[in-house]
Amino acid sequence: MAPVTNAYPIVPNGEVGFTVEAARMKFGSGMLAELGDDARALGMRRVALFTDPRVAATAPFAAGLASLKAAGLDVVVFDACRVEPTSASFLEAAAFAADGGFDGYVSIGGGSVIDTAKAANLYATHPAPLLTYVNKPLGEGQPVPGPVKPHIACPTTCGTGSETTGVAIFDHVEKQVKTGISSRHLRPTLAVVDPRTIDSLPPGAIAATGFDVLTHAIESHTARPYRTRPRPENSALRPPYQGANPWSDIGSLHAIRLGGEWLERAVNDPADAEARDALMFAATLAGLAFGNAGVHIPHAMSYSVAGMNHSFTATGYEAVDPMVPHGVSVVLNAPAAFRFTGPAAPAAHLRAAEALGADTRGASPEDGGELLATRLIAMMRATGLPNGLSALGYTDADIPGLVTGAAAQQRLLTIAPRPVSDDDLRGLYRDAMRYW
Repeated sequence: MAPVTNAYPIVPNGEVGFTVEAARMKFGSGMLAELGDDARALGMRRVALFTDPRVAATAPFAAGLASLKAAGLDVVVFDACRVEPTSASFLEAAAFAADGGFDGYVSIGGGSVIDTAKAANLYATHPAPLLTYVNKPLGEGQPVPGPVKPHIACPTTCGTGSETTGVAIFDHVEKQVKTGISSRHLRPTLAVVDPRTIDSLPPGAIAATGFDVLTHAIESHTARPYRTRPRPENSALRPPYQGANPWSDIGSLHAIRLGGEWLERAVNDPADAEARDALMFAATLAGLAFGNAGVHIPHAMSYSVAGMNHSFTATGYEAVDPMVPHGVSVVLNAPAAFRFTGPAAPAAHLRAAEALGADTRGASPEDGGELLATRLIAMMRATGLPNGLSALGYTDADIPGLVTGAAAQQRLLTIAPRPVSDDDLRGLYRDAMRYW
């Protein structure tokens, strides 16, 4: 197997460097009890505390709120965050933030809550119409003008990694596709990761968010090498998603190992605190990796899978409005995608397959994509995930609409290790309809 250090040959006129902007992070059981000290140290006095109705009723949220108040901070709670946020819910949160006169933000919740706080902070600090900062071609793609207010992100799921990234994703309902905003300025100032926040998550939610961890990490490791991008005219033009690099490989490969070892145990044994702790750390680690390298085809495909379906009720999400959870919408595309990308980066796919727990004895790098896909499918079956897109109600008749939504995600597709055409996407969606 080719070692990681040989993965980045010099390319004439290609990129010569990469940038690392790692988020500050603290990890450990009980860390939410220190939240007030953390906020005060960042100069916060009047705090907007973002959450959703379910998390607001939990003990970890109560502990975080109590810590903020004990520190003498003026705290106003916004508990209307939507699971899988929409353009409308982003605007509602932005209006709350703009009216509140806040000098700091704290989010306690899953990726949807954290992303909502990012967007609210952005539009309150740099007011503009919603689509101003949204990625092209669905938005104008204008750069965020400068820093926003301090934000402490406290994840309560083990999957999105949003606590360490500068990305905020929402469902553009009118266009039936997900999209987002990407800027280094959106990266939370501090991530406070407390594994006890996921003790009450149902197995279905652990599965969905856990597979989000794995796809983040695998896409990061199998992304196009950073040196294959053109060298920018100046450092300001270097994109947030830079391609696979030696730094991102460190985090992505270990996150894959953690997911391969612990995900099934965490889903199938709710009392296994050790497994859930490992997944929680894997989520943050994967976020640090993909926030630098980027994600590619499975995520690009996922945005239309989720955006076109508002009738599916996933296991573990019965208490919220029907929708396709992000991790489910991503991983259902992943086996098809990695079979497609495997030939373009065989050594990276074989490394990922081995890290995930596939038996790679006697395998050649050319087997990497298939071994990776097969191992993922086995894990999906073992944790009760739907059997491909058809289990969500999709048919071949939906493929043109799915392709249109995915093709709009050029920011992600350009990170893939091989070019992706509309014809390729049509084939990938057909392959993802059913796996067993």
